[in-house]
Amino acid sequence: MTGEAPSIGPPGGSMGLGAMTDRIGPDRVVGVPLGEITSLAYDSRHVEPGALFFAVPGEHTDGHLYVTDAVDAGARAVVVQQELPAPGAPQLVVANSRYALADAADLWFAEPSRHLATIGVTGTNGKTTVTSLCAQILASAGQRPGLLGTVNIQVGDELQENLARATTPEALELQELLARMVAVGNQTAVIETSSHGLALGRVRNCRYRAAVLTNLTHEHLEFHGTFEAYRDAKALLVDEAPLAILNRDDPSWAVLREHARDRVLSYGVHEEADVRASELRVRSDGSHLAVAAPGWSGTLDIPLPGSFNVENALAAFTFAVGWGIDPDLAAKTLATAHGVAGRMERVDLGQPFSVVIDYAHSPDAIEKMLRVLRPITAGRLIVLFGSAGERDLLKRPEMGRIAAELADLVVVTDEDPRGEDPEEINRQIADGARAASAKDDENLWVINDRRAAIAHAIGLAQPADTVLLAGKGHEHNMFVASGSVWWDEAEVARQELHAAGYPRTSDVTEDGARQESAP
Repeated sequence: MTGEAPSIGPPGGSMGLGAMTDRIGPDRVVGVPLGEITSLAYDSRHVEPGALFFAVPGEHTDGHLYVTDAVDAGARAVVVQQELPAPGAPQLVVANSRYALADAADLWFAEPSRHLATIGVTGTNGKTTVTSLCAQILASAGQRPGLLGTVNIQVGDELQENLARATTPEALELQELLARMVAVGNQTAVIETSSHGLALGRVRNCRYRAAVLTNLTHEHLEFHGTFEAYRDAKALLVDEAPLAILNRDDPSWAVLREHARDRVLSYGVHEEADVRASELRVRSDGSHLAVAAPGWSGTLDIPLPGSFNVENALAAFTFAVGWGIDPDLAAKTLATAHGVAGRMERVDLGQPFSVVIDYAHSPDAIEKMLRVLRPITAGRLIVLFGSAGERDLLKRPEMGRIAAELADLVVVTDEDPRGEDPEEINRQIADGARAASAKDDENLWVINDRRAAIAHAIGLAQPADTVLLAGKGHEHNMFVASGSVWWDEAEVARQELHAAGYPRTSDVTEDGARQESAP
């Protein structure tokens, strides 16, 4: 890191419109861009007098429809992708207003990523956990990381819940977060980076020093169109970073390797992996494995359950090796690492069966969770899940098929239906389950109301069973046709366990201590 740490925003809270115009580099300018701008905005409802407004095309609407509102609210100038008739303010006409927003935000916050070593973590599954593990290793190495993940945000030493539903925020919020990290002394920043964030340019100007790839499977095809386009979006991170950490066991390995511009370190069980795992022993409370890395060999003990967390830990360990952190220190950190809320999270009120909450919401993630839970479940495996509305339609029957083949009992329910018909979403999932021989009211139930579905799944459970509640994880809301409503999967599960009579009176000793039941 070089130079003095920047403050949050420009000195005095304003910047010349001419200087900002130079940075954005519009194709043409309509009107005369004079005066000072006092803020940046891409939502007309947040425009204040003196703002520079960016008309950004979105999924549901187009910012160009609100340029007049922005000017009426006092916008000094507007950034547009096509010239508009007489908006009443100078127009900066650009090819891509999202890219212009990212460039403007970078300048406005004094290019914070030049003062931080930024690490991007992307992939279909495991991003949030790997982001957390990398940050924990960096902290152990004294490199004071900031963190931006789906579940948490860390600025300085303060860890707070990420209340936004987007994994990667828009460029304006992202650059402000990076600037806040710099201002409080963070030296590194680990950024969970989504395919949307990459494809839409939200992470433009993050100046990544390292890219960590977990795995690539079927996801977000409603946005990208094809798996190849989805993979290419992920590869944008590899294109930029001088250090790429790639999964040698992933089918997309060879394609991603071609995108790497400098150093590559691979990980996996593949015999050609740079950091290779072997002698894997998976337990219900964690895993043990032997690892061979360049110049180092030893073992990793991981206190996170599930074979997929072996892959996550190996990715973080390989990052540490590539980053130059002592492998022994990285191994020691992973041995005491903590997990992430809503990932393999257990809800225990003393019931004689297990209730597990996980964010798994793709075919691959559902399959991995069921395969992890099967060998540690003495009884039946019950899975409850749904699929988000206005998202990838193709994955719905596939998730139904996987659930029917790998679980004993399947409960299909709502998961953020948004403006789609919940019954139609759930029918598509259930049809996939029926095609795999699931039978209604025998081992398949469709219950649209998620609370009622959870109550039903708990009612089905017998001693030694496992109930997997998949899809919502850590989230604290649900998107329905009318908007956002409260939801907390763990709290609802606790409430329904209480309603089912847990903890039982017989589960409590005379001194009031609860007796732990077997999983």
